[in-house]
Amino acid sequence: MKLIRSITRMQRISRALKAEKKTIGFVPTMGYLHEGHCSLVRKSVRECDVTVMSIYVNPLQFGPAEDFTKYPRDLNRDAALAKKNGVDYLFVPDDSEMYPASYRTRVEVDGITRTMCGASRPGHFQGVTTVVAKLFNIVMPDSAYFGQKDIQQALVITAMARDLNLPIKIKVLPIVREPGGLAMSSRNAYLSESRRREVRIVYRALTAARGLIRRGERRSAVIIAKMKKLLSTIKSVKIDYIVIVDPCGLLPKKKIAGTTIIAAAIFVDNVRLIDNIVIKV
Repeated sequence: MKLIRSITRMQRISRALKAEKKTIGFVPTMGYLHEGHCSLVRKSVRECDVTVMSIYVNPLQFGPAEDFTKYPRDLNRDAALAKKNGVDYLFVPDDSEMYPASYRTRVEVDGITRTMCGASRPGHFQGVTTVVAKLFNIVMPDSAYFGQKDIQQALVITAMARDLNLPIKIKVLPIVREPGGLAMSSRNAYLSESRRREVRIVYRALTAARGLIRRGERRSAVIIAKMKKLLSTIKSVKIDYIVIVDPCGLLPKKKIAGTTIIAAAIFVDNVRLIDNIVIKV
């Protein structure tokens, strides 16, 4: 595995790989890797000739009161995991190259960025699409791999790639969970063991919703009320949102039909966690 810090060098490598007719798989991350990230890498390794991973904590997607400065970072640990799982090139750019003093461009997807996490974190998805567009132009992948845990992000990036005619296949892989159901996230590192046990309630609420639907309940209001009641049993948990939406426009559904996303975001000790399930009826 080669560690690349220069944008120009990464582009030169990608162009050379393209000239050799090699397919490039790309896994963009903010680092502090876990099994969810590694599952994306292994999928890329199986499907593509070369796998590139980026590690970049993108300042544009953090709000002024969010955790940019304390976001967990450990490049040595991440590099070892990346190499172990088959990454060929680890791209770790600097802020000064990604956003020089003259930088003034933003990329924005309209509509689906205004709900869910977009409503809670103004400007977040503009930061996400801007950095991912830049990374796509640098790495030039044939396929890019994302996790379902950040389902709104995956849908936003899919829309961006489609709308901008980017020749990249966006692939979304299932959520990887810790024992007990907690969705794996780099931010889980903030949680004590007791808090990790408590926030398993989020997945229990989602599975309770799935159970209601399997038993014939179709009213979204009833399902959301059940989830809120379950989450309220854990005093440390504060609900940001619970939504039941369609997978195209992320618009609320009054009744469950077809493919449906049930998603939740919560705070525990000022740590924000998200999770979701996709239901097909």
